[in-house]
Amino acid sequence: MQEETENTLSRSLGSRHIQMIAIGGAIGTGLFLGSGDAIHESGPSIILAYMIAGIFCFFMMRAIGELLLSDTNEHSFLEFIRRYLGDRFEFAAGWAYWLCWITVAMADLTASGIYIRYWFPEVPQWLSALVILILLFAMNFVDVKLFGEMESGFSTIKVVAIILLVVIGFGMAIFRFPVDGGGNASFSNLFNQGGFFPTGFEGFVTSFQMVIFAFVGIEMVGITAGETSDPEVNLPKAINSLPIRIGLFYVGSMIAIMSVYPWDKITTTASPFVQVFSGIGIKGAAGILNFVVLTAALSATNSCLFSTSRTLYSLSLKGNAPKKFNIIGKNGVPLWALIFSAAALLVIVILNFFIPSDVFGIIATVSTINFIIIWMILIFCHLLYRKKHPEGTKAFLMPLYPFSNYLSLLFFGSILVLLLFLKSTRIPMLVTIAFWIVLLVIYGKRTIKKA
Repeated sequence: MQEETENTLSRSLGSRHIQMIAIGGAIGTGLFLGSGDAIHESGPSIILAYMIAGIFCFFMMRAIGELLLSDTNEHSFLEFIRRYLGDRFEFAAGWAYWLCWITVAMADLTASGIYIRYWFPEVPQWLSALVILILLFAMNFVDVKLFGEMESGFSTIKVVAIILLVVIGFGMAIFRFPVDGGGNASFSNLFNQGGFFPTGFEGFVTSFQMVIFAFVGIEMVGITAGETSDPEVNLPKAINSLPIRIGLFYVGSMIAIMSVYPWDKITTTASPFVQVFSGIGIKGAAGILNFVVLTAALSATNSCLFSTSRTLYSLSLKGNAPKKFNIIGKNGVPLWALIFSAAALLVIVILNFFIPSDVFGIIATVSTINFIIIWMILIFCHLLYRKKHPEGTKAFLMPLYPFSNYLSLLFFGSILVLLLFLKSTRIPMLVTIAFWIVLLVIYGKRTIKKA
C-alpha cells in the first residue's frame, strides 16, 4: 500500500487531459452500438433529437461550470449539492451517481470481454473482463496523470474513427458513390424513405430515450475540478467546445450514416459504423470497428473507476461515506475509494455472468434515469446559487439565465414523464423512484443513529 498523506487531490490534469476527458464523456457505446436501433426508432429525425438534447446538455454543463468556478476550492459538483440542497440530497445524489457509473461500467466491462473474443474466441469472456479491470485499476492506482493520458489515448481513437466516418460518408454522398447492396450514397436518402419523420411524432419522441443515454457521462468534467491544474481556464474550454463535439460526433455521424444508407436499410444487428465502412469495400471493417468499440468500452470503464472513486472521496469528506475513503496516497489518488469501486465493479461483473439479459437491461435503464435526475438537481442548484449571488460568476455566466434553467428542467422532466408512460421503461422508472426513497430513508436512520 502506498504511503498515506493529507486529504488533498493531485492537480495533475492539464488542458489537454480535461479536453479529452470531456470528449470521452461525450462519445460512448451508445453512439457506436446503440445508434442502429435508435435510427430504426425514429429515422432521420434522430438528427434533430440529438441537436435538441445537445442544446440542453450544453445548458446543463454551463450550469455545472458556473457552479464549479464560483468556488474552485470545492472538489466536485456534489459539494455544491450539499451547499444548496443540504446533506441529505448530497448523500442520495452521491451514492446514486456512484451506482450510475458502476452499472454503466458493468455493461462496458462485460462487453469488452465479448469484443476480445472476436480475435481470441477461446478466451473466456469473464477472464478478459477480469484482466482488463485489473489493468485499468493498476493504472488509476499509480497516478491521476496516467489516467488523463489513458483517457486522452482512448478518446483520440474514438475521435479519429468518427472523423473518418463523417469525412468518408459526406464524400460518398457528395459524389453519389455506389454502395454494396445497391443504390448510391446521397443526402437525398435523408428524405426519400418516408420523409424526415418517417415513423411520425411518436417515433421521434421515443428516440429521446436512446439519445439521452448516448450523452450519459458528459458531466464527468464536473468530477475533475479538484484535480485540474488551472480550472478557471481549462473547465470553460472543455465545456464551451461541447456544441462543436455534438455537431461533429452525433449530428455529423448520423447524417453521414443515413446518407450512405437509407435509414430503413441500416442493420440493427451490428454497428452502423461497420456497415458504412463495409459499404465502400474497406477490408477488415468489422475488425477495425471492433477495436474502436473495445476502446470505447475501455474508456467507459476507465472513467468509471475515476469518477466513482472521486465521488466516494467527496462523500467521505462530509461524513456521508466511510472516513477511509478520503485517505489520499502520496501521488494524490484516493486509495481506498478506488479499491472499493474496483471491488464493487468486480463483484458486479461476476454477478452479471449469471443475471439474465432482461434483468440487466432494467438495471442499465435505471442508471440512465438516475443520470437525468442528477442533471436536474445540478441545474436547480445553479438556480439557487444565482438567487443567492445574482451577479453570478462573471467569467462564466450561464447563457440566457434563468430561462435556460427552466427550459432545461422542463425538457429533462418531460423525458422522465415519457419514460414513466412507456411500457418498456415504466418498471425501471418505478425502481428508480423506490431507490431514491430508500437512500433518503437510509440517510434519515443514519442521522438518528448519530444523534
